[in-house]
Amino acid sequence: MSTCNLNHSQQDVNLKLNAQLEFLPPTLSQALNLFLDNDHSQETLNELFHLLKKYDLSSKEEQESRNQKMNHLMLERE
Repeated sequence: MSTCNLNHSQQDVNLKLNAQLEFLPPTLSQALNLFLDNDHSQETLNELFHLLKKYDLSSKEEQESRNQKMNHLMLERE
């Protein structure tokens, strides 16, 4: 994934998550919703936004890789 110099707000990330909900595993989407109930650093928000961006257009292998990264991100930054 390419780097982006834009900062994404908590609202941006929530909107992106909602747009991708039907493509995410249910347990992951539930965990992400709970995770986003709390405040997070700008770095975390940006990283999560880019993991969700175009998730639906990614291959199954890429989706699995992103799933692992999102799970790791949530564990790391609880």
